Amino acid sequence: MPLATSPHALPDPAAGASDSGSIGRVGPDSPADEIAGAISPEPGERGPIHAVPDPAAGASDSGSIGRVGPDSPADEIAGAISPEPGERGPIHAVPDPAAGASDSGSLGHVGPDSAVPNPGAGLLADAVRDATAVLAAAGVPTPAVDAQLLAAHLLGVSRGELAAMLFGTAVAPPAYDELVARRAAREPLQHITGVAYFRYLELAVGKGVFVPRPETETVVQLGIDVLTRLSHERGEGAELVAVDLGTGSGAIAGSMATEVPGSTVYAVELSDDAFPWAAKNLAGTGVNLVHGDMRDAFAELNGRADVVVSNPPYIPADAIPRDLEVRLHDPHMALYGGGADGMEMPTAAEATAARLLRPGGFFVMEHAEVQAGAMAELFNNSGHWDKVRTHVDLSGRDRATSGLRR
Repeated sequence: MPLATSPHALPDPAAGASDSGSIGRVGPDSPADEIAGAISPEPGERGPIHAVPDPAAGASDSGSIGRVGPDSPADEIAGAISPEPGERGPIHAVPDPAAGASDSGSLGHVGPDSAVPNPGAGLLADAVRDATAVLAAAGVPTPAVDAQLLAAHLLGVSRGELAAMLFGTAVAPPAYDELVARRAAREPLQHITGVAYFRYLELAVGKGVFVPRPETETVVQLGIDVLTRLSHERGEGAELVAVDLGTGSGAIAGSMATEVPGSTVYAVELSDDAFPWAAKNLAGTGVNLVHGDMRDAFAELNGRADVVVSNPPYIPADAIPRDLEVRLHDPHMALYGGGADGMEMPTAAEATAARLLRPGGFFVMEHAEVQAGAMAELFNNSGHWDKVRTHVDLSGRDRATSGLRR
């Protein structure tokens, strides 16, 4: 059975936006804090990791404020960039409300008398060009992409349609400079637009829910491959049961439900903040969503599930995410796995998967690259699993572990 992911024919760069963020290139000898410290947004256009090209994919979030480094204290993140009210004018640095400062902040090394481009005045093409300069000065890794996606969002057009508009006399949309300022201040692109793209799904996201990452697309592909094979082997109408432990936005559960017709999918989410997002995103998909703890969820399914997929929190307790989008906006409940090594929630997910799966059932769990050895040890020492395997993402990093229930 095909358990490895197959590279997707990436979508047209003019298609839209996606989620972002990944565990960076930390090596096997990296200290525990690098598990979180290497989290960094993925740039560019990413669609589903699937054997069939996705006509509607998307792009990124990420960035930094000027020369503020990953180890800078919070008070050095000078202040949110905010436009003046009223008529469209230049973006000005304003005090950080969290710091109580009365003087103006700065955009990296851009001083109060520096010439800062005005991304909101005049022609759309000029505004997008100037917004790109502002985001680049703020350290956003994909300034042109983000500037275009923000404009496309306000105009209600695709990025491809926007590209055509940039050659004409279209005028910059109202509030464009405000959105550019928010992005320059490190607010995730998905929080600004309210949308994250994951495989074939368009997910509503915002405060309180973890923005799904591209590498998770490769993890859910493993589960979908098994469900698809079982569907072919069992024939039309046969029962297929899949479970998503810690669903967050509903990305994994929604993908299994929509990509494997006839499957019955269950999902559980503990967070009071994330659960409403999952409920919104999974409405109409047929997913059975429960607000509760994965450790004791779905007792009625004990020994019946065919596939369990989980992307649990796994960052160690003392690790601090390097990227400000992650540090300031992703919910800590979705990041930190519990315990000094971050392994409490992964251990709970493994035990629940063992309880739910039938003999021969498939379990796959996402983790940090440097946790691959610990995850393999967890699977092997539990006595629950055969054929334990480590799986790599598209960058060749060890990002998931799987096993078949004994």
